[in-house]
Amino acid sequence: MAALRLGSLPPATLTAITVTKKCERFNGGVKVVGDGGGDNGFPPFLPKEVEKIKDPFARNLARRIKRLPVQIGCSESYIMSSCVQPLIQADANPVVLLHCFDSSCLEWRCAYPLLEESGLEVWALDVLGWGFSDLGSSSHLNTISCRIVFTPIFLPSVLITVHVYTCPLLGRLPSCNVASKRYHLYQLWKSYIKRPMVLVGPSLGAAVAIDFAVNYPEAVEKLVLINPSVYAEGTGNLAKLPKVVAYAGVSLLKTFPLRLYANLLAFNDIPLSKSVDWTNVGRLHCHMPWWKDATVNFMVSGGYNVVSQIKQVKQKTLIICGENDKIVSNQLAMRLLFELPNASMQRVPDSGHLTHVDKPRRVVKLISDFTRAK
Repeated sequence: MAALRLGSLPPATLTAITVTKKCERFNGGVKVVGDGGGDNGFPPFLPKEVEKIKDPFARNLARRIKRLPVQIGCSESYIMSSCVQPLIQADANPVVLLHCFDSSCLEWRCAYPLLEESGLEVWALDVLGWGFSDLGSSSHLNTISCRIVFTPIFLPSVLITVHVYTCPLLGRLPSCNVASKRYHLYQLWKSYIKRPMVLVGPSLGAAVAIDFAVNYPEAVEKLVLINPSVYAEGTGNLAKLPKVVAYAGVSLLKTFPLRLYANLLAFNDIPLSKSVDWTNVGRLHCHMPWWKDATVNFMVSGGYNVVSQIKQVKQKTLIICGENDKIVSNQLAMRLLFELPNASMQRVPDSGHLTHVDKPRRVVKLISDFTRAK
């Protein structure tokens, strides 16, 4: 498909954003194409590996994932964007849930139903480039094999084949840099949410939330940042990697052993069987056909660097901090508390990095009280 005209996009957005799917128009409205229930009630666009997941909360939330058309440029250009929509519209402003780096809305499998039970209007969104949005058609993917020879000292040469996926019939996938992620979130908010929101960001999602709140303050009433990872200066030297090496690294990022190890770091004292199942939940989106391209695009674009934006945040902010977080130091949460102009902090005992997963009731109570407080 041809590249979009970018006249309506912000100056920071990279060029060559492309259409991922067109919507059929009828009676002046927009029809979502290709959605609907599949086997066992799962949306047909989810990877078939969803069937292997045992966690009932993940399975239930997966059945509720939908794709909504989000305009990204000219009037005919949409990205079919994955999210979980609220069942109710509440008087309080909506709560909008982001997710961690390279994750999906399924991260909120335990907390989402509890937030709804508390009477809140809740959205769980997939950030552009992650999750289950439609960024390309797998039927048009071609494979290029790049052969690299590594010669370690005292060892024979090792020949490695790296498969790089391209979409010649679609042109380039949508850009997944910071500016594109921000603009896509704004367009989704503008089209569907339409009211100032309580924006919740865990880990790197906190950087996404801060960046968005500073650039679109009219869209954000309050912020909730959970074990925030906001002091990394982008992707660092990873942005300078040759594309072939970047694809090799991203292929490693998808592997089950690496994801299992990260899962063991993120949680405290959970059974191995549950950790294996939660690893399958956490890497489900990696089976999307465009995942490698989108992840490499984000990596080489430089990633999030919001250090200079922290003091510009005007919204009232709640920081939720798991006391046993092994990934982001509690000292960094304290630093953020003092640097944000209007912030408070709550600690959650016996909790690791993904506090909203292992202590959902405590986190939901904190979010609910903070949302309703004047």
